[in-house]
Amino acid sequence: MPGRWALFTGYAGVVSEIDFYRMSQWQLVIAFASMASSNLFFDDIRSKVDVDPPQNEESTDVGELVNDPGQTALKPNGTVSSSVRELLECPVCLNAMYPPIHQCSNGHTICSGCKPRVHNRCPTCRHELGNIRCLALEKVAASLELPCKYQGFGCIGIYPYYSKLKHESQCAYRPYNCPYAGSECSIMGDIPYLVAHLKDDHKVDMHNGSTFNHRYVKSNPHEVENATWMLTVFSCFGQYFCLHFEAFQLGMAPVYIAFLRFMGDDNEAKNYSYSLEVGGNGRKMIWQGVPRSIRDSHRKVRDSFDGLIIQRNMALFFSGGDRKELKLRVTGRIWKEQ
Repeated sequence: MPGRWALFTGYAGVVSEIDFYRMSQWQLVIAFASMASSNLFFDDIRSKVDVDPPQNEESTDVGELVNDPGQTALKPNGTVSSSVRELLECPVCLNAMYPPIHQCSNGHTICSGCKPRVHNRCPTCRHELGNIRCLALEKVAASLELPCKYQGFGCIGIYPYYSKLKHESQCAYRPYNCPYAGSECSIMGDIPYLVAHLKDDHKVDMHNGSTFNHRYVKSNPHEVENATWMLTVFSCFGQYFCLHFEAFQLGMAPVYIAFLRFMGDDNEAKNYSYSLEVGGNGRKMIWQGVPRSIRDSHRKVRDSFDGLIIQRNMALFFSGGDRKELKLRVTGRIWKEQ
């Protein structure tokens, strides 16, 4: 990546590398504004950059920049060039920088998260970083507007720089993680993509309909160190649901759990309910609940015990016979709430 000063050459025509590093923070703000207005980095930056020098730079409250209503309103216009984005990119983690943005005495910047990782040494020039804030860059960032990083998934919003991160953490278009529980699968995508992925790559059983009747068999139910799990995907009501069944250790006791997850967001999941039933030898257990969104990880749902939990002794009792083999039949149905 070129030095930060190089991004200014050609704009003012007289800015050398030495001059750049000698600039005050306020002079940097003016230089940014000049650069942006002359190159049309975004439509109305001049109306957003305050050109009255602050009375006391050290007391500038960046929180005011973040929470300013004028900065957090969604606006349809305004784009930022790759050069400005590079200025706000941490040279270590390559992520966008947010206050506090640190800089060394030579003007090289770094995000607050990476500062401890480099042992207080500038990764560019190796000078000591100290505790210098780059208030100029923080102020320029407050005037920027950027598209959501999930634009490719359908989000068309343009957001103020300091609001973008929060939006992206809640964006309805952000991709889902693969719901497969048998391995730490890193695949992400929208629901149609994940359904195809589960079928083709994980060889998951696919069923149409809102009722199910499954039989789970394990020859040695005393071994739960490597969790026994199964995943089945059901298609009904124009949606997809994941039925999980597995064994895990609850304290000192092995238990079995079955639960349903909805392939979509939580607000949609609440429109559905499901029931699970397991039994044998004249006894039965019934669970009724609301499917959890796959936004919640498989482990999170399991560890919250949000499903049908069967103690091993009870599971073996349901299995009948000599209690040396697990034979459980789990039935259930899914319905849409009116």
